[in-house]
Amino acid sequence: MEAQTLTYIFVGLSFALYIGIAIASRAKSTNDFYVAGKGVNPVANGMATAADWMSAASFLSMAGLIAFLGRDGSVYLMGWTGGYVLLALLLAPYLRKYGKYTVPDFIGERYYSNVARVVAVICLIFISFTYIAGQMRGVGIVFSRFLEVEIEMGVIIGMGIVFIYAVLGGMKGITYTQVAQYCVMIFAYLVPAIFLSIMLTGNPIPQLGFGDKLLNSDIYLIDKLDKTIIDLGFSPYTEYSKSLIDIFCITAALMFGTAGLPHVIVRFFTVPNMQAARRSAGYALVFIAILYTTAPAVASFARLNFIDSVQNTSYEDAPDWFKNWENIGLISWMDKNQDGKMQYSSGSPFVESRPIFTDKRGSLGQRLLENEANTSSSNEVYLDRDIIVLANPEIANLPIWVIALVAAGGLAAALSTAAGLLLVISSSISHDLMKQTFMPQITEKKELLYARLAAGITILLAGILGIFPPAFVAQVVAFAFGLAASTLFPVLFMGIFSKKTTKEAAIGGMLTGLVFTFSYIVFFKFISPELNNSDHWLLGISPEGIGVIGMIFNFLVMLLITKSTKSPPESVINLVETIRRP
Repeated sequence: MEAQTLTYIFVGLSFALYIGIAIASRAKSTNDFYVAGKGVNPVANGMATAADWMSAASFLSMAGLIAFLGRDGSVYLMGWTGGYVLLALLLAPYLRKYGKYTVPDFIGERYYSNVARVVAVICLIFISFTYIAGQMRGVGIVFSRFLEVEIEMGVIIGMGIVFIYAVLGGMKGITYTQVAQYCVMIFAYLVPAIFLSIMLTGNPIPQLGFGDKLLNSDIYLIDKLDKTIIDLGFSPYTEYSKSLIDIFCITAALMFGTAGLPHVIVRFFTVPNMQAARRSAGYALVFIAILYTTAPAVASFARLNFIDSVQNTSYEDAPDWFKNWENIGLISWMDKNQDGKMQYSSGSPFVESRPIFTDKRGSLGQRLLENEANTSSSNEVYLDRDIIVLANPEIANLPIWVIALVAAGGLAAALSTAAGLLLVISSSISHDLMKQTFMPQITEKKELLYARLAAGITILLAGILGIFPPAFVAQVVAFAFGLAASTLFPVLFMGIFSKKTTKEAAIGGMLTGLVFTFSYIVFFKFISPELNNSDHWLLGISPEGIGVIGMIFNFLVMLLITKSTKSPPESVINLVETIRRP
């Protein structure tokens, strides 16, 4: 059986499973739609949380970033895992004890202001749309390569699947769908990792094979990789090339951003009580760690296999996987020295940041003449980092069922997070904007209808962002974490641990963090990308890490405004005390 046929079967079966679960557990009330009836078992919620949080960035792009950034990519591992610990300890149990539906719901009541609620919704929409763009790009990449459709069509198919089970099932359907998606995702990630670890080192445990010697050799895998990429002109794999302050800020932005992500926080609203919230947080951390401890090994295996596969290989004899990915424009070759062989080294092969093809999927080997060679670099090979996990089984010539399994896992990762994001956006619009702010008289039935309509509109906008993504998946997601760190985390933290913080302070802090961080990212990524380097960054901090400065500004603004405004009402002070009481 061909790989494509097997992929259709694997993906089709997984989609049938997701839709079947959504139908079986469809939401019948707003309580089901928003928080799954608050009756989810902590183990199931731990799996759903892991699937919700481990997005396309974790499954598809994180290993790609580590593979090509080396030790610099470790900031994503440290930031995301550390951030989850912050969330579990500082916010999740207290917000569950509060017992409402959404993050803006808490902010609106804690800061006794519908204006604060609306500003929180605006921040949530900025964060979630930035995040969901990365997920839809991941969906498009998987469909484009393995099902041989255009990236745009792949995004549209993914939108349709998410729409069905998110709109029909709500949080209840999404929760149990995400349990299934976690199982698919983790199996799809571990199987090729174990295969590769055995092939390269003889060790069946990837986390140990990562630091082991190569098979039939006295050379350690990491030493071999380090030497190989240094010889090709790259920075050492095992050393930092970023500045210390940028490493610190990116890690901190990812940590505090994780603790402020609304689609992850809302997962803790679905369990019966505060104790169950703590237990589900512990289970989720274990489930997350399984993938995150495997990612560095997958990254190292992939980088070494990729170099061995392409370096000094004649283009005419290029492996099938190279030409398969070349067809969709995510890998390419330009023969600069006219020797017919692929030369891979440091630097960009093209003047453009990525190859330009004659159409969306490309025509094998055809490139437009205006895509000029970058004469300052000897590198002839372009590779999109987001494909490294998906292409890894093909590069290593693993069985075709492994390739099909990885495709199903990549889709599970992207769709699970997309569904969670879709739900928090639609819930905030229907519950916080309509029911709680502008249309308090609407019935529960109408509120549920508005939630589903909002989900439909949201998925359309998310699809557009998936078709026209601003950067690599993990980088897009990093921007979302920066926005979450600079807007929602400070007001949630102060709302729980400070009885004196006022509504004016919360509004001012959120707007300050949002405007500063969003403007910084837009300026360096879209308005003046030619200035996007350490010479022009504020204090040498990249757009991926600037969220931590936005967070500091948010805290400072809140503290200053709190000192000059009237104290919160007694009822709000009592609310804070109740939330914090064990």
